[in-house]
Parts: sequence; C-alpha cells; structure tokens
Amino acid sequence: MFTGLVEETGTIARIEPRPEGRRFWIRAARVIEDTRVGDSIAINGCCLTVVELVENAFAVEAVPETLRRTTLADFAVGEDVNLERALRLDQRLGGHLMQGHVDGVGEVIAVAPEGEGRRITLEVPEALARFMAEKGSIAVDGVSLTVAGGRGRRCEIALIPHTLAVTVAGRYAAGRRVNVEVDLLARYVARLLDEAGAGGRTS
Repeated sequence: MFTGLVEETGTIARIEPRPEGRRFWIRAARVIEDTRVGDSIAINGCCLTVVELVENAFAVEAVPETLRRTTLADFAVGEDVNLERALRLDQRLGGHLMQGHVDGVGEVIAVAPEGEGRRITLEVPEALARFMAEKGSIAVDGVSLTVAGGRGRRCEIALIPHTLAVTVAGRYAAGRRVNVEVDLLARYVARLLDEAGAGGRTS
C-alpha cells in the first residue's frame, strides 16, 4: 500500500530490453536508504519490485502487461519519475490509501495558471469516469490529489506550488499521458451498487 505522498523524484538512468518486458534503472537517493531487493516502490504510481540495487540506483522490471496498461512504455532515459516506498504501519497517512495498481492511462488536456499554482484538466478512460467526484481523491502518476470539479470523462485538479516543485506534475503540459488510480473506497462502493442494481446480494 502507498499514500500518494511522493518522497522524491528519481531519474531514469538506463532502460534494458528484456524478452518479456523491460528493466528500468532509476537513480535515487532517499528511497534506497533502507530498501532491499524484493521491496516495493511506486514509480509514477505503479507498484514495482526492486530486483537489483547499487549505491545510488535501483532496478525494477516491467512485464508486457504492465507496459500495456501504464505509461511505463513511454519512459525515456533522463526522464524524472515520482518515487514512493511502500507504506509502513507506523507511518502517518497523509494522502489516501493506494495500491499502486494503475487503473488506466489518462491525458492532460489543459494546464492553466491559478494563483501561485496551476489547474489541470485531465481526461480519463470512460470506465473510470464514474469514480470521479468533486472533493474525492484520485492518484495521478502516484500523487494523491483532490478532484476540484469536472464532468463526464474530464476532471479538474488544482495543484499547489509544493506539488509542482517536488513531483513531475510541474512538467505537465497538454498531451501528456499519466497513470491514474481511482480511490479505493469508490471502487468498492461502485461494485456493491452494481451488484445491488443487478439483484445481487450485498450482505
């Protein structure tokens, strides 16, 4: 589990093709302080397993399924990515509970200045639109954010200066593809409502 509070941004140092996917080497500092091979790290919101460690970098591998369902196939050497280690039970939950299981890929439609921050308009896949609610939570590239408004497949998110400074959100521009994970509670509530509407038992 994760919280959507990015610990640092790392940099894609090397991409190695694999017969069944790709291995990504990521330069980092903070997230590898106590990390071991086998630990989970969310990279732009996608939970991946550390398979190798060196002094200032770690490696993860993405299988074809992950490359198809996330933006990891878009990664390029030199690109910055959001990093977060898995949640410990003794930590404060400052964002919202996330699994690191990307539900779909959205697209930044517009970015507009708003005071010292920015407001982005995001378009999500049709299947995820039902989970968008004003003041509800959404994870974009692994960042816990609040939906400020929207309609249909589009939602608006207000980004504060801190978020712009410490995550890759500061580089967002129209046309950028982003990983989206919907709120965990919203997903289960929707499932229960679907079952109730279909005449299924909910208890």
